[in-house]
Amino acid sequence: EVQLVESGGGLVQPGGSLTLSCAASGFTFSSYIMRWVRQAPGKGFEWVSSINQRNDQTRYADSVKGRFTISRDNKKNTLYLQMNTLKPEDTAVYYCAADLNGKRYWGQGTQVTVSS
Repeated sequence: EVQLVESGGGLVQPGGSLTLSCAASGFTFSSYIMRWVRQAPGKGFEWVSSINQRNDQTRYADSVKGRFTISRDNKKNTLYLQMNTLKPEDTAVYYCAADLNGKRYWGQGTQVTVSS
């Protein structure tokens, strides 16, 4: 059974930092591109970042470029998102996602709230 479990969210002041983790199981983690997606209150899903299987190609949404860093540890089957210089508009539920055999799998999400 494919499982993605996000953690690391919380309440942080503007300008602060958080690191999110996503523990993957039930599939060969190292074989798949992984993504972070977020959903702000009252809004649709927004793609945040992607990383390739070999951990050497990354992509970012313009809204987070230069502030967020995606990475993965294929030995630990874990995806990360380092978030720096957080802004109130980064407030959202953050999900990791994997597309396996034409189906997208999501975790339960972790809430990030940026507020003073």
